[in-house]
Amino acid sequence: MQYILIMVLITAVIIFVFGTWRAMKISKIAVALIEKYENDKKNPALIQEIFDALREDFRLNKILQQHNATVDDIKVLHRKLMKWGDFRKYNRYVPITSFFNVTTLKYLLEHKSDDAKSLTEKMMNHFHI
Repeated sequence: MQYILIMVLITAVIIFVFGTWRAMKISKIAVALIEKYENDKKNPALIQEIFDALREDFRLNKILQQHNATVDDIKVLHRKLMKWGDFRKYNRYVPITSFFNVTTLKYLLEHKSDDAKSLTEKMMNHFHI
C-alpha cells in the first residue's frame, strides 16, 4: 500500500513539473513575440509565427484541430483583437497573449464570428486588464 502511495505522489509531482514547464515555455514564446513585434504590429510574419507556435504545443494544437483552425482564422481574430486591444500591460498584449492560453484560444475559435469589441472585452477580462 505504501508503494502505491509513493507512486501516486511521484506521478503527481511529475505532472506538476511538466505542467509548470509547459506554462513557462508558452509564456516565454508569447513574451518573445510581443517584444519582437512591438514596433511592427502589422507584420504578416507575426500571424504565421503565432500559428506555428500553436501547432508546436500539444494542447493548443489539439484545440486548433478540433476547430479546424487555419492561419486565416488566426489572422481574422488577430485583426479583431487589434481593433480594441492594441496596448500592452506588462507582459500581456491581448492580440498575442490571447492565442497562448487554452481557454482563451478555445473561446476565440468558438466565437470567431462575434464582433471585435465583445471578443476583446472577454480577453481583457480574462487577463484582468
